[in-house]
Amino acid sequence: MGLWHVYYEDWQMECCGTPFSPGDEVSWPLLLLDPDTVLGGGWHDQLSEIAGPVEDMGGVRMVREETGLPVALGADPDAEEDRRPQPGSRTRSVGLLSVERHGARWPEASGLVRAVQVLTQAWAETAPGSRSYEPVAGERGLRPVDRCPKWFQETEAERAADGRGRRSRESGVVVTLDVPGTDSRLSDAVREARGIPRQGAEPGAETRDIPAADLAALLESLSTPRRRGRPGSAGRPTGPGPVARDGTDEGP
Repeated sequence: MGLWHVYYEDWQMECCGTPFSPGDEVSWPLLLLDPDTVLGGGWHDQLSEIAGPVEDMGGVRMVREETGLPVALGADPDAEEDRRPQPGSRTRSVGLLSVERHGARWPEASGLVRAVQVLTQAWAETAPGSRSYEPVAGERGLRPVDRCPKWFQETEAERAADGRGRRSRESGVVVTLDVPGTDSRLSDAVREARGIPRQGAEPGAETRDIPAADLAALLESLSTPRRRGRPGSAGRPTGPGPVARDGTDEGP
């Protein structure tokens, strides 16, 4: 069993998602996004490393991750250059795994939900009085919940010292998904935290013999947002596209 942090965006859930809780079995199409294009960037502990051969599935660039996770490759739709690795090549990329239920279809990842955290994002006006808001890079928080909400909330706008309006919005959830037959850097981190040697550890040893509540608390501690992050462009990436730029290593 491999552990993966997955971002389930608010509008995806509100549009056509089904709420879930820790302990539920789910199956989702996963898309790897360039983290700098999601909510202004500033992601860190929520990122995943994907490595494996690239294949084309009906126009979707797919990576069957080395340990078995099926992932489509995505990026900022406003990018001028198509940086997708070619089918037949190999790629190693670090990005943000997200649930994508719109557009093309590709094989889904099935697994057990281990933890659910609501993500609250800070938003600010692009200019004082503009009434046009953009996410503030790296200013977000996570709180554990017993069930993913169907509908998400936001606070009333308030005026900051620079004159711009600011508000906080629940912008989705970060889910820890346990996918059979895979392995991940997050699984490595859990093994290290539990004192399990990396060498020779059986698959799934990191989640064995630990109460669900204790595992959820440990996973929450391993997805803590950083207060400062790299600035990025605001916007909502949609649909399969180029591979995430952060950490890409395309091979022959």
